[in-house]
Amino acid sequence: MNAAPAVVPPLRPRRRIEGISAVLLPFDSAGKTDSAAYAGLVERTWAAGLVPAVNMDTGYANLLSRDERAEILGLVNSLARGRRFVAGAFIEGESGDPVRLYRRECAAIECSGGLPILFPCSALKDLPGPALVDVFRGVAAECTEFLGFELGEMFVSFGRIWDADTFRAILDIPQMTGAKHSSLSRGLEWERLAVRDAARPGFRVYTGNDLAIDQVMWGSDYLLGLSAFHPEAFAARDRAWESGDARFHELNDWLQYLGMLAFRAPVPAYKHTCAQFLRTRGLIASSEPHPRGLRRPDSDLELLAPIARRLDELLQ
Repeated sequence: MNAAPAVVPPLRPRRRIEGISAVLLPFDSAGKTDSAAYAGLVERTWAAGLVPAVNMDTGYANLLSRDERAEILGLVNSLARGRRFVAGAFIEGESGDPVRLYRRECAAIECSGGLPILFPCSALKDLPGPALVDVFRGVAAECTEFLGFELGEMFVSFGRIWDADTFRAILDIPQMTGAKHSSLSRGLEWERLAVRDAARPGFRVYTGNDLAIDQVMWGSDYLLGLSAFHPEAFAARDRAWESGDARFHELNDWLQYLGMLAFRAPVPAYKHTCAQFLRTRGLIASSEPHPRGLRRPDSDLELLAPIARRLDELLQ
């Protein structure tokens, strides 16, 4: 039997969009982390008016050691000077009680001035919904505020999309103030918005759908990897939506064109595309991905360059 079609919610014009942008972790030609370039990208995100998100998928969180993630958190803490940022609480590959492990990571992030987001992990992947909610409640007992994270398996093998009852239950956890939704499904995200609006209107649904970034038109905010490519263009698009400026649509079209190119299969290779794009824009010195990251062909550069030029024209 076919599933019932999703009900399209009403548009929400002139709404202020909250934009959180993942930040690419760049590497030099020797395969080493380019910390100076990374600091520059984090600063550009703040300068554009978006909130940086670090130690996320775009930052190769699943390929870094715990010490490497701690170094990045320390670097961003030194840059923040009171400015808001989000950081992934990542426990994949560690043994022990997930509640205890997440509490440890959340405490480190909070002490560094960041807002934790609970990255999914294998230990939670197959838990029944009520048990998963109990994990989140356990974290909430010692964490002032945090975000949830639904991540599809097209991004990482240990990703998980919650069932409807689980999503409804997490809305009753006051410390969880929002959740990133990365199923790449418009219909499922619209369902989230409907439940949110009925049960807890102040809860933020952050779209992670890089193939449908216009979800913000229906009430989602965003935490995207695609915005790492050009945070200035995303911020300009968001301001245009809030002011009723028709330029929103052309900016969104070009950004979505970039997203369709970057997030084609295999999806994790988008991080190399991001490095290629940032190198094309002259913002990093090397387009090398993480040494264990997936790669895109050099022929993509011929497609990326005109997109970069057009976005820059639209911002003039």
